[in-house]
Amino acid sequence: MKLRALWLAALVALAACSPAGRKPAAPGATLIRFATDWRAEAEHGGFYEALATGEYARRGLDVRIIPGGPDSNVPVMVASGAVELGDGSNSFIVMNLANQHAPVKAVAAFMQKDPQVLIAHPDAGIRSIADMKGHPILLSDASKTAFWPWMKAKYGFSDSQVRSYTFNNGPFLLDRRAVQEGYLTSEPYTIARQGKFEPAVFLLADQGYPSYAAMVLAPRRLIETQPAAIRAFVEASAVGWKNYLSGDPGPADRLILKDNPEMTEDILAQARDKMRRYGLVDGGEARQLGVGTMTDAHWLAFFKVASSQGTANYKDAFTLDFLPNPPVK
Repeated sequence: MKLRALWLAALVALAACSPAGRKPAAPGATLIRFATDWRAEAEHGGFYEALATGEYARRGLDVRIIPGGPDSNVPVMVASGAVELGDGSNSFIVMNLANQHAPVKAVAAFMQKDPQVLIAHPDAGIRSIADMKGHPILLSDASKTAFWPWMKAKYGFSDSQVRSYTFNNGPFLLDRRAVQEGYLTSEPYTIARQGKFEPAVFLLADQGYPSYAAMVLAPRRLIETQPAAIRAFVEASAVGWKNYLSGDPGPADRLILKDNPEMTEDILAQARDKMRRYGLVDGGEARQLGVGTMTDAHWLAFFKVASSQGTANYKDAFTLDFLPNPPVK
């Protein structure tokens, strides 16, 4: 009950002071404000590509990307109406929405693998995630309620190992025993540049962690009243992701660099390379079913892994109705 009250309070507060603004849509177009989970980066590249190359506009959408940050709460922004759609970082976010009976569902997943990694020093004697037992592990607040419970159950880790990660590589670089969370496409590269060494990197998806990433979250009211707009957004985003990874990424990169002046072209380039090499976007089920796909079986596998964290029906968390090539339910 307390959690529900906090959720509702957050909705009211956020609806009252949305950072997205209320500028009306272009004449004849449907306004879609899309909130991302972080500052503009390659992990949002397909959405920026679709915007920059006119894929959204050609489908009658006036899309405005609202960059996030460490304090962003995308699910609350979507549920409150501060934005029409949002970027879901991982499947735990969606499961928590279902547990709270929030009026938000995942309608597409543009990363078949969650790029979440754990990073260790190469000389720390860590050759697998199991070897991290007893080591200090730097985690963000969000990760403490996301993949950390899965790791404790799988590897027997203890909460006493947890240290706070504030999106600064400094504490990790100073402590050779430390392990740090990160994204495959980001922190390993910046750590290598800052520390002058190649860190040991462990992708959780390769260890049985079946989370999606880069999901599109939609509120129930939009699903019920503007299904064509959602379908158009998903379709255009799929085209954008294909072009960003296999075509000319320049249009997207220029918008990303404009929205995030701290981003650099070399970071964008290495992130794209890793997304391609690891099949984050077009690997797995996307090879047969298309970019952005989700399946009932994949969601069921995730909810079995995360079942200790809630009792919601896993089917309440997503809908397959807006995918370009809907799989058999």
